Amino acid sequence: MDLHQHAQPQDAAPRGAAPRVSELRASDADRDRIADMLREALAEGRLTAEEHAERVEGVLAARTVGELDVFVRDLPAAHAGPAAAAPAPDRPTAGAVPPVPDENVVAVFSGAVRKGRWRASRRIHAYAVFGSVEIDLSEALFEHRQVVIKAFAVFGSVEVRVPENVSLRGAGGGVLGNFEVDTLDSAEPEAPVIYVDGWAVLGSVEARPKRGKLVADILDRVQRKVDRSVRKHL
Repeated sequence: MDLHQHAQPQDAAPRGAAPRVSELRASDADRDRIADMLREALAEGRLTAEEHAERVEGVLAARTVGELDVFVRDLPAAHAGPAAAAPAPDRPTAGAVPPVPDENVVAVFSGAVRKGRWRASRRIHAYAVFGSVEIDLSEALFEHRQVVIKAFAVFGSVEVRVPENVSLRGAGGGVLGNFEVDTLDSAEPEAPVIYVDGWAVLGSVEARPKRGKLVADILDRVQRKVDRSVRKHL
């Protein structure tokens, strides 16, 4: 088989029907996934250096997912199921988050909002006393993989919003109040993990994902990984 000849679909999809997976345009992430398989095959001795170089050249030129699959069709890695992402731990890693807050958000008989494009600290303390605090992380920059938000609501409310592709954990309670955190597990192993704990006394603490919002840092990390991989192959 000439690996420079791209595979053609056996029969075209019916007019108006959704395209088959093999006919979809290949993304940089798709190319990076195939390049990783080829690199592992070279290390295991399944491919010679010449075969590896030839296939990598084809991967970089491939246009569809079906064309990419041709280059790993004879490798065991292509037929293995995707590894399940390990669930995020219920508590932060010891020593990963400082015991003192990097940032305080306080609302006393008032309101306080933290939202938009901002850098999320490792530990944030939120205090709502006869007031409301809103912490919106849906567009935040995550420089740390683990973020702790300690929330205290006394006759007030603390509302936390996170992107859909992070992991979210909660540990707290309410005294004549409501403490509610939606557990969330990200499929991306590099995704940030946000821990929300504290107390709601005659108030409410709530944390949940914001629909349609994805943390950009994960996409940036994946893109940088792809760029490094492509430069290495070239």
